[in-house]
Amino acid sequence: MPVWIMALLLAAPPATAAAPTPHQQGVELYHQQKYSGAIAALQIAAAGEKPGSAEYHESALLIGQSYFMLAKAPDAIPWLEKAGTSNEAYYMLGYAYLQAHRQQDSQAAFARLFNLQPGTAPAHLLAAQMMLKKDYYDEASAELKQAIALDAKLPQAHFVNAEILIGHGQIDAGIAELNKELVISPDSAMAWYRLGDAYSREHNWEQAIPNLQRAIWLNPDYSGPYILLGKCYFNTHNYSNAEGILRRALTLDPRNYAATYLLGRTLAGEGKQDEAKTVLDRLKTLPQ
Repeated sequence: MPVWIMALLLAAPPATAAAPTPHQQGVELYHQQKYSGAIAALQIAAAGEKPGSAEYHESALLIGQSYFMLAKAPDAIPWLEKAGTSNEAYYMLGYAYLQAHRQQDSQAAFARLFNLQPGTAPAHLLAAQMMLKKDYYDEASAELKQAIALDAKLPQAHFVNAEILIGHGQIDAGIAELNKELVISPDSAMAWYRLGDAYSREHNWEQAIPNLQRAIWLNPDYSGPYILLGKCYFNTHNYSNAEGILRRALTLDPRNYAATYLLGRTLAGEGKQDEAKTVLDRLKTLPQ
């Protein structure tokens, strides 16, 4: 290469990178959690994008999500509705509709998220479960009533209803719902566990014990029923059984605070004071 050409190349200013597009700016601002800025940039982008294109769907989805993160559900909804049939859009729409007090639309969005026909018993049950995850208890109860009205033998419906009732202190009503669930699903370890839990809340240890045993026989790898069964045995002064069952709980969940505490108390009840102290001292290292 001639020397004069090389000199020109070396003297030329470096090429500058192209300025980011409004779409790129909006996506970057969204990922930085600068939601107001993301909305402004992506609305400019969406105005020039072809509806139905991948870029438009992304812009609409991120605008909707940004409004949702800013607790502006009514503003989020129209954009999420334009975002296409993605899981993210249906998920956010389900909760945005709830915040806007549009429960029927919320149920339909959650149904579509899980490929269910809106308005069916399974769709109402599924909506109730999604609503409970965000503590929409009244709305979930309404969905469960519709699910059970459509199909009184729908698995899990009575169980979920029992969870709500027990959580609100309505123990006897919850027990009645769990018994209905167990007629439909006698192999449900969780239903037996929650039934034992409900009886234990009433200090009805003798009723709790056989139900917790059933839960363990159906699912021997879950520590929850072991811990509660150990508590029942402890409270009925059956320390030998309590020790064995709590040791099993700790093989499944070695750092469980409640199981460790109960084992220490049980060992003390058996007169094994030194071992009890060792176990109880371990509590200082465990999360409560």
